[in-house]
Amino acid sequence: MQKTADVAIIGGGISGLSIAFNLAQAGVKNIVVLEKNFLGNGATGRCGAGIRMQWGTELNCLLSKYSCEFFEQAQELFHNNIDIEFEQGGYLIGAGTDEEVEQFKRNVKLQNDLGIESVFLSPEEAGEIMPHLDITKIKAATFCHRDGHLNPFRTTEAYSEAARSLGVSIYEYTEVQDILLDGDKLKGVRTDKGDISAPLVVNAAGGYSKLIADMAGVDLPVYSQRHQIMVTEPVEAMQDPMFMGFSLNIYIQQVPHGSFIMGRSDDSEPTDLRLTSSWQFLEKMSETCTTLMPRLGQLKVVRQWAGLYNMTADAQPIYDEAPELPGFYHAAGFSGHGFMLAPVTGHVMSRKIMGEKADIDVSCLNVSRFKDGGLLPTESSVV
Repeated sequence: MQKTADVAIIGGGISGLSIAFNLAQAGVKNIVVLEKNFLGNGATGRCGAGIRMQWGTELNCLLSKYSCEFFEQAQELFHNNIDIEFEQGGYLIGAGTDEEVEQFKRNVKLQNDLGIESVFLSPEEAGEIMPHLDITKIKAATFCHRDGHLNPFRTTEAYSEAARSLGVSIYEYTEVQDILLDGDKLKGVRTDKGDISAPLVVNAAGGYSKLIADMAGVDLPVYSQRHQIMVTEPVEAMQDPMFMGFSLNIYIQQVPHGSFIMGRSDDSEPTDLRLTSSWQFLEKMSETCTTLMPRLGQLKVVRQWAGLYNMTADAQPIYDEAPELPGFYHAAGFSGHGFMLAPVTGHVMSRKIMGEKADIDVSCLNVSRFKDGGLLPTESSVV
């Protein structure tokens, strides 16, 4: 393993790989990515892999729009033949309360003003898009046909191969054990395979990002919460869009091979990095799913798994250099949206590292906002 690097990126999930790809594409040399397991083993390979542009704030709309447009052109941008399987069946987002109905109307206007082609729908119109939905359980819906679903493993492979083709060194099964300091100056990283001297280190360790920040002696105000997913047996195609409901507490998608994958949030989920599954989730998820989509009650559950949502107090990410340790950068706190934001994460972090201006102003996504009272408005967007 090499002993020096110009940039060391900790985390071989889609965020770390996107940052490496963007830096290399911009001409930065001698980049290493360090992953303690195989690429995509963390939240990337455990996520629902949905991609949506339907948000309620301008910044989130712009971030997700950038990423969606990247994924639409990914094969050309990566210069490889890896199909990331971007199925743009849309997102159908159901409103379960009167308050959501009014919010969704405002959201659609904002999205349309920003060039996002979403529409506001009556329950009956939503039922035309998704016939097995019990439309008596929703009050309205929104839909954007360009939203969709990716294969997270193929997307990770595409990013890694593109990064390697640009000269990035990727070390799997290489665990970072410490951040090397000389007084208050960053010197590099210590791994179980040896030390790497590097003046710039990027913390893109997902659910484990706080552990990495602690090694560096810097404050990263995030915590990781278990989030579970359930999968059914495959059946013939019957649902094109991802269905999501915030107050309804569900996201559910039929993937290309026919299985339904689904998840929900639960604030009582543990925050101790466990990746076990629970029967309580199985019970609650089944109840939520079959209440909204009774036909799915006939399907068999084949498996469930868990991943980590790396959360912040305002459910918005952190893109910043640690104020107390120059050269140490955070790309963390995605609160369940790291996969869909990966392309823009790579863009803004590479520009920040290079001291250049990004296409989108993310200065408000700094780590200091948690101390300075600058928390951003929290959207009802975490499911």
